[in-house]
Amino acid sequence: MRLALCLTAVLATPLPAAAETFVVHTSTAPDEKAIVATVEPVHELTARARIGGTIASLSVKEGDRVAAGAEVAVVADPKLVLQQQALDSRIQSQRSQRDKAEADYQRALELQKRGAGTQVQVDAAKTALDVAERTLQAMGSDRDVLLQQMKEGAVLAPGAGRVLRAPVSEGSVVLPGETIATIAEDHYILRLQLPERHARFMRAGDVVKIASRGGADDGARSEGRVRLVYPEIQGGRVIADVEAPGVGDYFVGERTKVYVATGERRAIVVPRAAVYRRAGVDFVKLADGAEVVVELGSSDDKSVEILAGLKDGDELVTP
Repeated sequence: MRLALCLTAVLATPLPAAAETFVVHTSTAPDEKAIVATVEPVHELTARARIGGTIASLSVKEGDRVAAGAEVAVVADPKLVLQQQALDSRIQSQRSQRDKAEADYQRALELQKRGAGTQVQVDAAKTALDVAERTLQAMGSDRDVLLQQMKEGAVLAPGAGRVLRAPVSEGSVVLPGETIATIAEDHYILRLQLPERHARFMRAGDVVKIASRGGADDGARSEGRVRLVYPEIQGGRVIADVEAPGVGDYFVGERTKVYVATGERRAIVVPRAAVYRRAGVDFVKLADGAEVVVELGSSDDKSVEILAGLKDGDELVTP
């Protein structure tokens, strides 16, 4: 009975899996270059003063989100108020003159009907009335222009986005065209710069790999796509913009690591399961039982590149 139980236990114990072998071969792998990319808005908008004057009110600060057409600030020019008051007084005076000219014209017509006036007097009164009327209309147009200038004191956001800089404060004196606020559009991209020798490898539509936020080299990489390659080389570098998911919550100017393919190279790639670590050192085991120290390169979930320690034809044992 005891022997039968022992046999049952032995048969129930799973047998160790047979080790798999892998023959090392040098293959072609993409040559990736790690560079630092900067988060930038696709467009950086500028809200400018349209008239000169003093900042009467400032409605935004750095970091605020604004909608397109929202009021950013109000520029007030005291001289415009004085000009309006003076023009209103002149308009009132001109209305009085127009009313007098109209009364003179009506009197001239009445005298002509009674035979006490001449056509010359009627024509002169009509001309004086026309001049007064035209002068009043011109003053009204001047007043409309002045009111429009006062309305232009409102500084409006040219587009929706987040305020990056507001270099003025209430009470500041500004000139026409001076910047009131700089706004970053909500659409952010990664802007990278490659050495000139790699310019021929960069094309719009290419896929790039983006490291984790903060530059942590934890192996987690997302993908982005080259949106635009600028045709001008600046300072020996080609500049490109990369569309990347998830950069909308980054800070403008924040930097992250990006891996760009810059051609191909010969490399040894083995299954990740064939590499094991002991005492902080990476090893692989050959088919003859020998252990070899290896230096690792880039990797993914299934494979890893061997920079040193192996050669073509080596046979590895994969547990």
